[in-house]
Amino acid sequence: MKKRHGVLGLLCVVSVITFLDRLAIPVAEPGIRGELHLTPEQWGWVLSSYVLANALFEIPSGAFGDRNGQRLELTRITVWWSGFTALTGWCRSFFQITAARFLFGVGAAGAYPNAAGVLSRWFPKNEHARAQGFIWGASRLGGALAPLLLVPLARHVGWRGVFWVLGCVGLAWSAAWWLWFRNDPSEMPGITSGELEEIRAGQIAHGATHHAIPWRRLFALPQLWLLVLAYFCYAWGSWFYYGWFTTWLVRGAGLSVAQMGIFASFPFVMGLAGNLVGGVVSERLVEHHGARRTYRWVTSLCLIATSALLLSMSLVHGHAAIVVLSTLGFGVMDLMLPSAWAMCMSLGGRYGGTATGVMNTAGNLGGWVCTVVFGYIIKATGDYNLPLRGVAAMVLIAALIFSQIDCTRGMGEEA
Repeated sequence: MKKRHGVLGLLCVVSVITFLDRLAIPVAEPGIRGELHLTPEQWGWVLSSYVLANALFEIPSGAFGDRNGQRLELTRITVWWSGFTALTGWCRSFFQITAARFLFGVGAAGAYPNAAGVLSRWFPKNEHARAQGFIWGASRLGGALAPLLLVPLARHVGWRGVFWVLGCVGLAWSAAWWLWFRNDPSEMPGITSGELEEIRAGQIAHGATHHAIPWRRLFALPQLWLLVLAYFCYAWGSWFYYGWFTTWLVRGAGLSVAQMGIFASFPFVMGLAGNLVGGVVSERLVEHHGARRTYRWVTSLCLIATSALLLSMSLVHGHAAIVVLSTLGFGVMDLMLPSAWAMCMSLGGRYGGTATGVMNTAGNLGGWVCTVVFGYIIKATGDYNLPLRGVAAMVLIAALIFSQIDCTRGMGEEA
């Protein structure tokens, strides 16, 4: 096995852990809200506190990794977020659990931008979309495993014990990453000269670290700002699934907690397939049609379909139809994710970690607004479907913006 595939494997493992930790809160919602007596708008703040912290610290974390290397930064953030994941299990009030989730988000910020930074050093450019597909596919595996593993685990150890177990898992990964990974492929023990030539032939970022981040040049890219706006709108759809989806299934669609523990995993299984297929298909389409046309149409067409599926979810009443539509909605939405991240890496060039940090910051801000507004609409109307229709509208706006982005007009071409 090539060393870069081992690196990708470790990134996939931490991607699984990230989503297990991220989705532990919504999956454990019945126990937490029951014990802490939280209202819908308070629950919206609990969910959104993590997202807000991610938005605030995503860019600094991505830039730190680009400047000082992802070996240190991914170790730091995993240790941090694992500690506050465990601390969540000791919370006794609304303010404590909101603060713990905010600090968890401070640590977790930058996980995916730093993974993108690793890819820019370890993988040829033509393999970026497929590698991103594996990383995001692994996150969906974590999302699928969350209800299947954590609901029965909570029955045995309580919702508090779930967070203690997850904290230990994250600490174990951070130790393995620090001991094995190297920022510069040439410093990796056992790597062959042939693999080094493959990496360098199509590499964006060379060397173990970079120096100053060219912030002015980066923020002067009009296409990056279009991508930032598109990702802000797209994230309303993804963060609905990360946050309110399990609550919506129980309190909006009428499923039992036991049914939720099974069916909530279906969209993430489909998302796993969507990311893997999307990464491979995008790579093939780029070879025949170029990056600009491929990434534009993959992202926009998938999001148009997703918007229609989300709207349909808010209109039907049968449990079977809801499960099918929600599963397809997330799966189709995830078909575009490798293309979106490859698009951003192309715009950022050798500063792919920083550029994707900017994009993901916008996504986290969109997710934060979505999760807060969702709770207040439910409080005002008692209707769980009305805010879902708003989410569908935002996803449609994202599709229209993605169709206008030209990823060839960025710093990647200068590099």
